[in-house]
Amino acid sequence: MSSAQQSFNVAMLGCGVVGSEVARLLLADDGDFAARSGAKLNLTRIAVRDSKASRDQIPSELLTQDGESVVSDPLVDIVIEVMGGIEPARTLILKAISNGKSIITANKALLAQHGAELFSAADKAGVDLYYEASVGGAIPILRPMRESIVGDHVNRVMGIVNGTTNYILTKMDEEGLSFEEVLKEAQYLGFAEADPTADIAGHDAAAKAAILAGLAFHSRITSSDVYCEGISQISARDVAVARDMGCVIKLLAIAELTKDNEISVRVHPTLISRKHPLAAVRLAFNAVFIEAQSAGELMFYGRGAGGEPTASAILGDLIAIARNKIRGGQGHGESDYADLAIAAIDNVKSQYLIRLDVADKPGVLASVAQLFAANSVSIETVRQTGRGDSAELIVATHYAPESALKKTVKSLADSDVVKSVESVLRIEGSK
Repeated sequence: MSSAQQSFNVAMLGCGVVGSEVARLLLADDGDFAARSGAKLNLTRIAVRDSKASRDQIPSELLTQDGESVVSDPLVDIVIEVMGGIEPARTLILKAISNGKSIITANKALLAQHGAELFSAADKAGVDLYYEASVGGAIPILRPMRESIVGDHVNRVMGIVNGTTNYILTKMDEEGLSFEEVLKEAQYLGFAEADPTADIAGHDAAAKAAILAGLAFHSRITSSDVYCEGISQISARDVAVARDMGCVIKLLAIAELTKDNEISVRVHPTLISRKHPLAAVRLAFNAVFIEAQSAGELMFYGRGAGGEPTASAILGDLIAIARNKIRGGQGHGESDYADLAIAAIDNVKSQYLIRLDVADKPGVLASVAQLFAANSVSIETVRQTGRGDSAELIVATHYAPESALKKTVKSLADSDVVKSVESVLRIEGSK
C-alpha cells in the first residue's frame, strides 16, 4: 500500500468551542489534509458529556458519552483531547497511550501538573504526545522551541499568554477605566468567563509559563514551581503612573536563567517600556518574546485562544503525527536532560515601582530613603506630588532581591511617616 493510500482513524475527547471547530474542519476536509500528511484522516468517534445536545454539522452517530470506550477502541489511531481539566482527562489519556494511540492535547493545566507522567508513558509506549495548542492558541511557539532553536541556548522567555488579562489591561490603559469596569465589560463581550479566577489570578498563565520554561531550559517544571500574582489589585492610578513613565502594565510570564544557573519562573503584572515589542500587543492577542544566545531576540505573535485559532494548532499537530506514523518514526518527546533547580523567588532580582501615601511634611523623603537603605535596596528615581495633608511618593528601585524588597515594604508599612503602601509592581528592563 502506498503512503497516499494510508488511513488513520481519529477520535476526540471533548467537543466544546475548540473541539467543535476541530471536528467541523476534519469533517469538511476535501482532501487537503491527506495531501499534506500523506494519509486520509477519518474522524470516527467523539466522547462528550451529553451526546443528545445539539451540535451543528456534527453527525450524532459519532457521539458517545463513554470516553473509556473511545480510548480503548482498537480501530482508533490518534486521540485529540480538548475536554480540559485534570480528571478524567489524565486517566483517559494514559489509557489511550497504553493502548498504543498517539495523543494531541490542548490541556495546559494537565501538562503543567502531570506532563512528566504523560511523556514518560508516551515514550514507553512508543507513541507521540503533541501539545502545540496548549500555549498561545494559533501561535506556533512550542514547535519552534523544540526544533528551530533547539541548537541554541535560550536565556529568557517572556510572554503575554493570557488574552483575558491582556484585554483588561489594554482597556485600562487606553480608556482609563478601573479593573472592575473592564472586567464586567469583558464578561459581557465573552472575553472573560463568568468565573474569571483562573485568568485574573494568573493561574492560566502560570501553567503556560511552566510549559514554556520546561522547553526552554530542558527541565521538568510544574505549575507549583511558578511564582504567581494576578491583576485584580491593579488600579487606574497604577496604570496612569506607568503611562507617565512611558510604560504599560502587562501580565507577563517570565522564565529565565539566573546567575547561579537556576530557573526563575514567574507570572506577575509588570511595567515594560512602550518601546518594547510586547507593549504593542493589545486586547486578547498573545505574544512570546525569546532571548537566545545566538539567534538573539525573537517574537511570536497571534491569537491566543478561541475555537478557530486553537483548532489550527491542533490540526497542525495531527498532520505532524500522521507523517510520523507513515514514516514509522516518532516525534520529539520530553527534553529534560538539564534537570536544573528552580530559583526561590526570594533570591530573584527585579526592579520595583513602589507607590506610597505619606504625610506631606518636611523630612518624610529622607526617612523613606533611610528605610530603603537600611534594607539594602537602592533607589533609582523618586517623585513626590502633594495632595493636601498627604503626598504620593513614587519610588523606582535598582535591581534588588525579592527578600530585600519584602523587608523594605514591611518597614515602610510600619513607619510613622507612611500612611499606606498603595502598590508594589515590578519593572522589566535591560540588565
